[in-house]
Amino acid sequence: MQDGRYVTLRLTSAMYHRFHAPHDLVVDRVTYLSGDTWNVNPIALKRVQKLFCKNERAVIETRLSAFGGAPLVLVPVAAILVASIRLHCLNVLLHLRWPGPSVMTCSAPHAKGQEMGWFEHGSTIIVFVPYGFDLVTGLAHGARLRAGEALFERDTLPPCNPAREPIARSAHFLSTPRQASNGAAPPTCS
Repeated sequence: MQDGRYVTLRLTSAMYHRFHAPHDLVVDRVTYLSGDTWNVNPIALKRVQKLFCKNERAVIETRLSAFGGAPLVLVPVAAILVASIRLHCLNVLLHLRWPGPSVMTCSAPHAKGQEMGWFEHGSTIIVFVPYGFDLVTGLAHGARLRAGEALFERDTLPPCNPAREPIARSAHFLSTPRQASNGAAPPTCS
């Protein structure tokens, strides 16, 4: 998503390991990429270049129902002791024995707050949104978020009106906000 935004949500081993739809959406496609299961803690991120591109992950492509079908991409990234990602919209267990990439199409609606899937242990979810969505004012690097707290917002009225509506909700994660434009690009896997 060119000129979009993203946020990295790190789940430690002691945290809740299920993830929920941040808004009403439809899952269109899941691309599973088998890989390693490196630890995703800050020390490992400094030592292992492109760690999120090396670990097992699923790219979940969705459309936001309330925003004209705007895309939202969730990337659950497995970590040490996990080696499996489970998604309710698929009737398969995604794990390291699957050669990747495996592309699975679906049309799975999820209501805001509905459980989408889970990990077996700590890990990370990267959330990508298109241009026009901004990080919620005051969201700080390393902040601990609670269920229901907003991550992104989008202008819902003409630009002269400052009213904004929160669109993406967390599920008790640690966050590392970044802007995909302005030089701080998300990791590219090549």
